[in-house]
Amino acid sequence: MAQWTSAVGAAQLARLLTSQQDRPAGPGSKRPPAYRALADGIRLLVLEGRVPVAARLPAERELALALSVSRTTVAAAYEALRSEGFLESRRGAGSWTAVPAGNPLPARGLEPLPPEALGSIIDLGCAALPAPEPWLTRAVQGALEELPPYAHTHGDYPAGLPALRSMIAERYTERGIPTMPEQIMVTTGAMGAIDAICHLFAGRGERIAVESPSYANILQLMREAGARLVPVAMAEGLSGWDMDRWRQVLREAAPRIAYVVADFHNPTGALADEDQRRRLVDTARSAGTVLVADETMSELWLDPGLEMPRPVCAFDPAGSTVITVGSASKAFWAGMRIGWVRAAPDVIRSLVAARAYADLGTPVLEQLAVNWLFGTGGWEQAVDVRRGQARENRDALVAAVRRELPEWEFEVPAGGLTLWVRTGGLSGSRLAEVGERVGVRVPSGPRFGVDGAFEGYVRLPFTVGGAVAEEAAVRLAAAARLVESGASGVSGAAESVRPFVA
Repeated sequence: MAQWTSAVGAAQLARLLTSQQDRPAGPGSKRPPAYRALADGIRLLVLEGRVPVAARLPAERELALALSVSRTTVAAAYEALRSEGFLESRRGAGSWTAVPAGNPLPARGLEPLPPEALGSIIDLGCAALPAPEPWLTRAVQGALEELPPYAHTHGDYPAGLPALRSMIAERYTERGIPTMPEQIMVTTGAMGAIDAICHLFAGRGERIAVESPSYANILQLMREAGARLVPVAMAEGLSGWDMDRWRQVLREAAPRIAYVVADFHNPTGALADEDQRRRLVDTARSAGTVLVADETMSELWLDPGLEMPRPVCAFDPAGSTVITVGSASKAFWAGMRIGWVRAAPDVIRSLVAARAYADLGTPVLEQLAVNWLFGTGGWEQAVDVRRGQARENRDALVAAVRRELPEWEFEVPAGGLTLWVRTGGLSGSRLAEVGERVGVRVPSGPRFGVDGAFEGYVRLPFTVGGAVAEEAAVRLAAAARLVESGASGVSGAAESVRPFVA
């Protein structure tokens, strides 16, 4: 019986391998044999999670043709991977990816480290801050006081607690977007909201336009739902959205959904101006595409005096084009798994009806806690503290990276929680791999792209500050030196580790 659970085609694997940018050999370094470079490239894809564990690899002859190398090179690479524990084979069943005994399975998204591991490694993988106190405790206490009447009911509220739906609608109205409670559905975080939207509007095989780069966990959610992702390249730096590209993609690909993060984009930190927002909505409306606007970062402006543009949904007064997603997880705390959808009432009814086959509803106690925060002013106080924490962390991290890694390039965003960094020609995937060995965890650029793009980038979140930010930069610099020298530290690989390019 075969042990593989999925398959990777030769053309797809070739694209992923060639996305690993090469770089000039350093002084005195030797280019590894072709089979070794190929083996290292496949191993790195497995460690990154871009090729799943237990994925059947193409036959040697197929991959050799796709890469324009000899079959002997592929056979030697496969044999090297088998000897290192990254490949298993069985006659008649083929070869499939694996990880050596004792190695953790690679995360395909950006899963946080378990708390017990935080003492030995600096975690820059998860863009989330610790809980704001005393507001979290006060909110839970307030929720407990409001809980008794709800405890006498069945506890299932597929659209969300009426009190919280009304509160969220009122907050949109105060922002100049008249909203009724019937236009709100409360979800289990923003991920739950987008999952519900994708299942309603984009069935398996449907196209979804996404910014390139975009938020890694959302990209993976869409892949798991069977969507065909259509990347739309972001402009350089913080200028954000290239409307000519968006117009072309929406016109030619006709995606059912387009997903955008217009407020402090994750990972680049870009902020769309009002003209870009208006043109995005107009372009989506003309193409018949549903525009999903993710507002999870919208309240995390960090620079004093920054005037925030109107929400994307402000440019869709009829509510026929834009669906807005919000969340308490980034602005308040990731452990507060409360999100929401704002859309036309008929869309909300459809989402609520479909929810009966998913999670039925969102935990009542957490909804009451968020409602308490909104109703008492605790939300504004906590988020203001969050901004101060993120601003201090951002400034400390920027200073430390500029000091330790002056060749790395980035622009400092005015808000959000992430820094998008060009790594001076080094492989972001290899930096991520070596980083864990020197005590710093950082997600590489390809996690935020489609088909292995952005190999020359890493994302650094504003989650640590002070001495921890300085130490994180020191460890990143140590990882960069190891990658530059070609010393990956991978057991069983004596040769230098370098990207494979066919």
